[in-house]
Amino acid sequence: MPIRVLVVDDSAVVRRALSDELSRYPDIEVVGTAMDPYVARDKIIELRPDVLTLDVEMPRMDGLSFLERLMQHYPIPVIIVSSLTPKHSEAAVRALAIGAVDVVPKPGTQYSVPDVERHLVAAVRAAARATLRKRDPVVRAAPAAHIGEIHTTDRLIAVGASTGGTGAIEEVLRRFPANAPGTVIAQHMPAGFTRSFAQRLDKQCLVNVREARDGDIITPGVALVAPGNYHLLVQRSGAQWVARVKDGPLVHHQRPAVDVLFHSVAKAAGRNAVGVILTGMGEDGARGLVVMRGAGAWTIAQDEDTSVVFGMPRAAFEQGGACEVRPLGDIADAILAGAAPRGRTPLATAAVGG
Repeated sequence: MPIRVLVVDDSAVVRRALSDELSRYPDIEVVGTAMDPYVARDKIIELRPDVLTLDVEMPRMDGLSFLERLMQHYPIPVIIVSSLTPKHSEAAVRALAIGAVDVVPKPGTQYSVPDVERHLVAAVRAAARATLRKRDPVVRAAPAAHIGEIHTTDRLIAVGASTGGTGAIEEVLRRFPANAPGTVIAQHMPAGFTRSFAQRLDKQCLVNVREARDGDIITPGVALVAPGNYHLLVQRSGAQWVARVKDGPLVHHQRPAVDVLFHSVAKAAGRNAVGVILTGMGEDGARGLVVMRGAGAWTIAQDEDTSVVFGMPRAAFEQGGACEVRPLGDIADAILAGAAPRGRTPLATAAVGG
């Protein structure tokens, strides 16, 4: 059976463009369109779509308000289709926190039609396999537990994720103490959205989070997010690790690619690294986690029950890349324990309080 999609956007031009692009694929069927959430509500009941594409700015009711109601009363996989203005990008990232499974650029932005089509089709296919999880209210982390004599400059954490990963990354980072080891993150996300994503994380976490820039020194208490449409790598420079932001071919149809990051971390940090692969569709990162484990790193994969899409973690586990498989709520503890020098007391996580 084809994936049944309902397209919701106030622009007739965008509705037609998205419908035409998706209808080219035999495994996808556009069963209807809607110009606003009120029309969408009726068509959801009538047509029972598998996936919804949703604009964030529409008349009568905005997309975020509609999404909140939808997640409460009729949960369905939702893909946000958004323009790349700072305002729209911030709203799209908020939608991911509410429960949307992915975000793609809107046609007519800096992306060409083939780029939009590639992102959209992949997102629809992943969303159709998604297991929707109830999002816990965002809470502030309590002051971090004291790390003591652990030298966090000697450790590096690398995280990779795709579909559903924005919420998973936030849940992990919110449990990090302020002086957690330097962290590098590759999340599959188009350019224009990663900066807003990093800014949101920075407001929620004790560690400082920002979009990576070429040449950034990776230091304790800082997490760097790969910019959309660029690969993020780590290089050793004397006693320091340096972030490299580079163009390059797509890997597993992705840029940034988790495999590119993990391979570089294996080479630069070896047994001083912890590799983490979270929810996502496909196999990106699986081979890289194998290489990290072979270099002596401690490696962790998210389990099936807590993954929105258990594709990337499954591939990593099946290929022998994961030292352990853990539910999302336990991964921060597992990371910080894995980052402790062998035979010494694991790092302590921060308590999470209101």
